[in-house]
Amino acid sequence: MKTNKYKAVHIIGGGLAGSEAAWQLVRLGIPVILHEMRPIRKTEVHVSDGLAELVCSNSFRSDDAGFNAVGVLHAEMRDLDSLIMATADNNRVPAGSALAVDREGFSAGVGKALEEHPLVTIERGEITGLPPQDWDSVIIATGPLTSPDLAADIARLNGEDSLAFFDAIAPIIHKDSIDMSVAWYQSRYDKSAPGGDGKDYINCPMDKAGYDQFVADLLSGETVDFRNWERDTPYFDGCLPIEVMAERGPETLRHGPMKPRGLTNEHDPQVKAYAVVQLRQDNALGTLYNMVGFQTKLNYGAQQRVFRSIPGLENAEFARLGGLHRNTFINSPRLLDGELRLKLRPALRFAGQMTGCEGYVESAAMGLMAGRFAAAERLGKSFTAPPLSTSHGALINHITGGADATTFQPMNVNFGLFPPLIGEPGKRPPRGRDRKAAMAARARSDFAAWLATNEPDPPAT
Repeated sequence: MKTNKYKAVHIIGGGLAGSEAAWQLVRLGIPVILHEMRPIRKTEVHVSDGLAELVCSNSFRSDDAGFNAVGVLHAEMRDLDSLIMATADNNRVPAGSALAVDREGFSAGVGKALEEHPLVTIERGEITGLPPQDWDSVIIATGPLTSPDLAADIARLNGEDSLAFFDAIAPIIHKDSIDMSVAWYQSRYDKSAPGGDGKDYINCPMDKAGYDQFVADLLSGETVDFRNWERDTPYFDGCLPIEVMAERGPETLRHGPMKPRGLTNEHDPQVKAYAVVQLRQDNALGTLYNMVGFQTKLNYGAQQRVFRSIPGLENAEFARLGGLHRNTFINSPRLLDGELRLKLRPALRFAGQMTGCEGYVESAAMGLMAGRFAAAERLGKSFTAPPLSTSHGALINHITGGADATTFQPMNVNFGLFPPLIGEPGKRPPRGRDRKAAMAARARSDFAAWLATNEPDPPAT
């Protein structure tokens, strides 16, 4: 590591949040020691030792900064020179108005940027407990798969058990095994990213009889058995296994991931599909597609049997079957202050999914903020969080006190976390799509004003 007048900040965890935190620190001249336990100690779901490996979907969700809170978050992160967003943009694959990436290229790009930076030292090995006291600035970004020993130490320090929820992974299918005489290419309502053709998804149609049988097969399929310590762990509502969604009623899937709206079967335009299964490109080569919304806890045999009953997927070859894993997170509204520091030990900051921010970009955004807070601390400069009307500000507020600590659960960024709009005297505030547009515009304006007074100067070269 290059000689530097500043003491290094330790970051535990080389996922999206830890990688982004490291980048924000080094771009401001603060050295970083990034600790990643893989491959010395593996997890239940990672398949490589790469930094910022995507273990679930390859989608960063909507990239629409005009109407969507996630798209606003993307834009704010780009304004802050986010490594995660820059690498995602460089590894983009077609996904309509969403931002999806080639997962291997994305991980390799993040790893290359950090490994080649002179202020980054990467140390492989597990941190088996709370950091030593002489680590005076630490960001814990170990994610939802925090090693048990470290998680136990965190729980003991705070005098309460860690919370937990289950997260499920969707299957990935080899594209050339999909029957395109049945399936067709189309984005919902023909939406696409700039330069796209509105055909970013593969669609498999179902009639009512096929859909009803599919739901029945899901409900009768054999699932993974829970271990005793897992039985009372709640699911996160934003990533429910598809069979759990089906348990909520026979029409749930048809109004969720299998909704047919905005799609026309090019093989038979006159017949409206009763339900549609969508698949989204998962790699830059276009050889792999994942089943959108089909995260599952069915066992492997049941997955192959049930999912091959979908029209067009009768001969599907799976590059990866779905799975289930246990995610842990802390009660952030109770434990963290407004700068993401642990109240009982302020030298420790937390970032990423462990704070209860659900989603790739939300996790990376909190890594970005943790890195900025830690950098300002080292530089002896002030740094305030963005206003509540922005995506970053809304997320920080939610996890550091805006949410009820007694009912705290992981949350994606959404306009419900933003302050309400104030209408003109005698007029109602805008509603529906107009409300989203107004909130997005306010967020972008307020963020620009905040950035003008909070963007530190880069170090002299």
